[in-house]
Amino acid sequence: MVKYIGSKRTLVPFIVDIIKSIPEVEAVADFFSGTSRIGHALKRAGCCVFANDLLTYANVLATCYVQADRERIESDAIELLGELNSLEGNPGYFTETFCERSRFFRPENGARVDAIRERIEQLDLNADLRAVLLTSLMEAADRVDSTTGVQMAYLKSWAKRAFNPLELRMPNVLPAVGASCKAHQLEAQDAARTLEADLAYIDPPYNQHTYIGNYHIWESLVLWDKPEVYGVACKRIDCKTRKSDFNSKKRAADALTRFIDAVRCRFLIVSFSNEGYIAREQMESILARRGDVHTIQRDFKRYVGAQIGIYNPSGDKVGKVSHLRNKEYLYVVVPSGYPWSADRVGADLLFA
Repeated sequence: MVKYIGSKRTLVPFIVDIIKSIPEVEAVADFFSGTSRIGHALKRAGCCVFANDLLTYANVLATCYVQADRERIESDAIELLGELNSLEGNPGYFTETFCERSRFFRPENGARVDAIRERIEQLDLNADLRAVLLTSLMEAADRVDSTTGVQMAYLKSWAKRAFNPLELRMPNVLPAVGASCKAHQLEAQDAARTLEADLAYIDPPYNQHTYIGNYHIWESLVLWDKPEVYGVACKRIDCKTRKSDFNSKKRAADALTRFIDAVRCRFLIVSFSNEGYIAREQMESILARRGDVHTIQRDFKRYVGAQIGIYNPSGDKVGKVSHLRNKEYLYVVVPSGYPWSADRVGADLLFA
């Protein structure tokens, strides 16, 4: 899967263990699905998953990793990926924008992206198969980028991996589970009122940084709308306007409160960083409206870009590293009096 700030890669097994420790949970709604790492793991564990994210690239990833079933698309996908892998490069919008005006990718790989993406646009594909091909292309580009993991900036000198040739691979699409999984593309508050499941997994934005700003290239690659761009990073112009209340220090707590009140699930798990706008005490107060709150803390490294400091467009270091590790809080919310404790999953740090 693509590199992603806020990814729960190291926490995935633990989160799945928490969910599987609640016997009543069969269906899970992942309301801010991102790369669908959690949804993918839960589908593998046998859950029926409803993945939701407003961003188009995230919806494509969810369609590939949650909604699509291997037995229905694998043979067609492998054949098409072979065809796409054989295409010669043909430089166009992607090369001009992200290899020449900026330096996220080497031009030879950018030209391959242009050729492959144009061909995908020409094909008459169902939603699941199209998502698998686009996911393969995103992941192939991610393996040869020259960033520290976000698309706010690129490295002053080419990353070693940027010289590797772009290669499409078959994504790890899972076989079907008992009930059909589904990918949705709804605004968070609408999703809370619409989707219904046994458990809600909630991983909202933590602070002012938007995911469309951090991963604007994937949004443009998937939409293929060839938008006007601005700045050194060649961001989509709509990055200036597509912001959520969750990205506002003044509005984040109210947005979460409205979301929690509306969500149609009996059990909740909320993942939130200690760097976020909502402190643990306030979060526990908001969640207590829905039942008993069990808070588990996990320590983890900050993403690599935050570990090396802050640099200006000329490559000069202009900021210091404040800290190297963060705390991730997992808030498990169960109906009042429900017999669940963190001992079920061996949690070693539990706040009463």
